Amino acid sequence: MGKIRVLLVDDHAVVRQGYRRLIEAQDEIEVVGEAEDASSAYQAYKKLTPDVSVIDISMPGRGGIDLVRQIRLYDPVARILMFTMHANASYAEQAFKAGAQGYVTKSSPPDVLVSAIKTVFSGRPALCAEINKAIAADRLFHDASALEALSPREFEILRMILDEKTNEEIADAFSLSPKTVANYHYSIRSKLGVRTDIELVYYCIKQGLATPLVS
Repeated sequence: MGKIRVLLVDDHAVVRQGYRRLIEAQDEIEVVGEAEDASSAYQAYKKLTPDVSVIDISMPGRGGIDLVRQIRLYDPVARILMFTMHANASYAEQAFKAGAQGYVTKSSPPDVLVSAIKTVFSGRPALCAEINKAIAADRLFHDASALEALSPREFEILRMILDEKTNEEIADAFSLSPKTVANYHYSIRSKLGVRTDIELVYYCIKQGLATPLVS
């Protein structure tokens, strides 16, 4: 068999370089391409057809979760591993809903990423210990979150709202009209049972998706 061909998607060049060295230290894995945002990553995927795509969630413009959705629409059997700083059950659940097969946090030991790439390539799901624990705790100590009702695209738009992006900026990132984004915005608030953006922020702080400001 040939090497496992990997596409790395992260908006930080230094980070990509470090993970490329880590991955290519393995005889059976090679990095065939890199991308810094969702748009270039999608084009790279179509050109390179990698065996496994390793994708960050937080990137400028459209994030990794919507990229997963887009890639899976193009290639229903794409193998995708999320590699992110977000150790939150809701992020992981949305990533899997979009079509990812693995989820590893960047705080995990280096060998966990390598092992996850091999696991996802073999067609099996891969989760690091940190996110396994987060999902278990979420199920044990919380009622089902209304966040689960959001689609991957709604979740990505919510992430951008929390990042203080305007409707116009979000519309540009997703190639949508501002009116369509406004409709998404209203739908998100309705599904989460909040009436205003202030209530929306408080809800997301409670769910661990946003950090309260410290004066």
